[in-house]
Amino acid sequence: MQVTSKLRYARISPQKCRLVADLVRGKPAGNALATLKYSPKKGAELVHKALMSAVANAEHNKGVDVDELTVALIHVDAAPVLKRFAARAKGRGARIVKRNSHITVVVSDGKED
Repeated sequence: MQVTSKLRYARISPQKCRLVADLVRGKPAGNALATLKYSPKKGAELVHKALMSAVANAEHNKGVDVDELTVALIHVDAAPVLKRFAARAKGRGARIVKRNSHITVVVSDGKED
């Protein structure tokens, strides 16, 4: 049974967050949570939050045993960007693009519905 959790509009670039997502893809949920808890990256906190939500959804909504869950799928997509301008020489402006992410985590116990 697969259970999904989405964290939308996270204020981190997708490229940085994908580095963290690659660490936990395919691992058991308990090991993945421990890995994310002690990772120094900002993306680890955001992915940890989404993974905790997916585990809680599986336990509360579907009645799945938490010890059997694995991270079946995790992907980070680009969200709309915030466009800002910074002052430059001779009255010009330089565009600053602040990227956002959509983080999707799917946990599974390996059984069909």
